[in-house]
Amino acid sequence: MAPSAAPASKEERIAIVNNDKCKPSKCRQECKRSCPVVRMGRLCIEVAPSSKIAFISETLCIGCGIKCPFEAINIIKLPTNLENETTHRYSANSFKLHRLPTPRAGQVLGLVGTNGIGKSTALKILAGKQKPNLGRYDDPPDWTEILKYFRGSELQNFFTKVLEDNIKALIKPQYVDNLPRALKSRATVGQLLDSKLQRNNKDAVVDACDLRAVIDRDVHNLSGGELQRFAIAMSCVQSANMYMFDEPSSYLDVKQRLNAARTIRSLLDSDTYVIAVEHDLSVLDYLSDFICCLYGVPSVYGVVTMPSPVRDGINIFLDGYIPAENMRFREESLTFKIAETADDGELERNANYTYPNMTKKLGSFELSIDAGSFTNSEIIVFLGENGTGKTTFVKMLAGKLAPDTGADKLPQLNVSLKPQTITPKFQGTVRMLLLKQIKAAFMHPQFQTDVVKPMSLDNIIDQDVQTLSGGELQRVALVLALGKPADIYLIDEPSAYLDSEQRVQASRVIKRFILHSKKTAMIIEHDIIMATYMADRVIVYEGQPSIKAHARSPESLLTGMNSFLATLDVSMRRDPTNMRPRVNKHNSIKDKEQKSSGQYFFLED
Repeated sequence: MAPSAAPASKEERIAIVNNDKCKPSKCRQECKRSCPVVRMGRLCIEVAPSSKIAFISETLCIGCGIKCPFEAINIIKLPTNLENETTHRYSANSFKLHRLPTPRAGQVLGLVGTNGIGKSTALKILAGKQKPNLGRYDDPPDWTEILKYFRGSELQNFFTKVLEDNIKALIKPQYVDNLPRALKSRATVGQLLDSKLQRNNKDAVVDACDLRAVIDRDVHNLSGGELQRFAIAMSCVQSANMYMFDEPSSYLDVKQRLNAARTIRSLLDSDTYVIAVEHDLSVLDYLSDFICCLYGVPSVYGVVTMPSPVRDGINIFLDGYIPAENMRFREESLTFKIAETADDGELERNANYTYPNMTKKLGSFELSIDAGSFTNSEIIVFLGENGTGKTTFVKMLAGKLAPDTGADKLPQLNVSLKPQTITPKFQGTVRMLLLKQIKAAFMHPQFQTDVVKPMSLDNIIDQDVQTLSGGELQRVALVLALGKPADIYLIDEPSAYLDSEQRVQASRVIKRFILHSKKTAMIIEHDIIMATYMADRVIVYEGQPSIKAHARSPESLLTGMNSFLATLDVSMRRDPTNMRPRVNKHNSIKDKEQKSSGQYFFLED
């Protein structure tokens, strides 16, 4: 029996060779020299003079754990339940996607998973822009074979419609910053919406996406949030059978995120498919009817789970365990219990700081700030719409901007600032940057354990800073900010560019660091789950964005969230399983119940 069992175990192994890191001309080809299978005379690893990277035969590989000096090789043993379930593979020793999400007409399918796990690949395949090769990159199957592979599933009917041109798909791209460069000529928001208008809903979409103030502005002059709302509006005014939204909440504040979710849901009818990839779990919960999770190893392989009801799907992702498959894909569950790190009674809050009433006028915008106080071992989260002066307040505390009144009474504090926009100028690797900026903290074992390792910098530590992605830059910026000695840490939008798992991890890192170092953090955050998990107290912003705003004094999480959600006309409850905040569906029984009692936010369910 042993010989027949061996091939099955070999088929479950996947070998990935990183194109950017593999440099056969600059190494001694240690992988080939040390491979025991090669020593036996079989071509398990080949480095041909004509090829730029090594080739590893997955059928011959025994997973011996060979080391590459450039860390270009990653050999993973796949779960046993993935045999014959490969949907697509780009080339030899590259990323592999198993299974596909199953869209349903008249419902919103939400996709959740870490970055680099195959969500964008799945969208391209479902949109008909990428033909699934079932893993046969060197001998791609024709559509007859592909339809036969999906026979008996809902995807067979779906792909038949795609082939017959009965499905027109629209994708709202992930990176909206690239939109102005993609336009061939300069045009205003209104002109571009008119050029694509097919649904006779322009006015409703413009109001829902808050574009009225920028309708006559050139698209090249829009900010990140305005570009995101414009991209959503461009999709919503066009007629299609399938709408795909890749990270629609990036750059948006809480109010805009919920408005975007309502606008996307308004596209639904009995013949329309809607798919959304979203990292803000509260928005994903509010937007979706059912969920497919994606798990695996980023940039190595991804697996799509069967569709689940929205609550169950998000809880499966957070728990890291799929009951239907008896499969654990993460070692620990992610929970959102408020006092997870320590009991309030144990904290010694002996340092007390106060700041005065302040005002600031920037052009036509006026900001007034009520006096307040904060202590050590405390996190204060700012809640408010974009354009209400949250970043302005942070800059005034950091000494980067002088207030018009109250400057003489501002406390003199050492401040570490993590700015909203990160523009990498450093020439060198991440390790060189950290050693130059925060050498003492970076070399300290406690900081390594509490911050560097949980933020997963090990796999990018020797990469050039200029080549990092948005999410990688964000993680480096957070480590840099926390590594500087300071009395107060001002962190502007730590969740930007991070996936759902990284957001939870970043929240835990910040909370633990502030608690252990007995410092203060003030955080601007639009992800409600992150905000409520981190906050000891909150500062609520009121007023009209970009015109006149007012920041209240710090108040408790319960009262602050209650008044903030009341302005949004939204109520929230907590999931009893993992304590994550959930947005109630508009006009649902729970929504009406909580609003009638004035309880827009609950600490306990």
